[in-house]
Amino acid sequence: MTWPGLQTVSRSTRVPVLLGTTALALVLDQLSKVYAMTHWKDTPVMSFLNDIFRIEYAENHGAFLSLLANMPDEVRFWILTVINGVVLIGLAVYLLAARSVSSASFLPLVLVVAGGVGNLIDRIRFGYVVDFLNLGIGNLRTGIFNIADMFITAGFILMAWWMIFGEEEKTNSSDSATVAAAIEKTAGP
Repeated sequence: MTWPGLQTVSRSTRVPVLLGTTALALVLDQLSKVYAMTHWKDTPVMSFLNDIFRIEYAENHGAFLSLLANMPDEVRFWILTVINGVVLIGLAVYLLAARSVSSASFLPLVLVVAGGVGNLIDRIRFGYVVDFLNLGIGNLRTGIFNIADMFITAGFILMAWWMIFGEEEKTNSSDSATVAAAIEKTAGP
């Protein structure tokens, strides 16, 4: 059996997967943010499942966990809007135009692009990202996040998974192929 990460994604598959995933992410993300802005802005934190899940409206002027939030507006604009936009465009072009893209890098990067576009739209429209979800137990909690962040995080988790376990699978796959070739050779015609 070949590890899925070793397979390449055909060019004809890349466009619909990238566009479809991005469209799905944008619809879920933008609709949930509109709902959050109209129903949860200026309301107290809502707690569910014994405070494991919270709805807590926030406007994040920075990046992940409000990183860069205290920087001047112009610096944040250039880093979080312009440079981020260029990186997302670059990733999308790479995913669509590269001669060969493995499935191990394609799907994670598609998820990062899809989520990144959702947050980029907020930065362009409002100058901040709308966040409203929070998970945790006691004082051990995530930052406040949104649907776009979930797509980005899933992409990074898949990349990490491949980086940690993919090499082992490559080795096991090549070892299996070597053993199979040796068996065929000794078995003869």
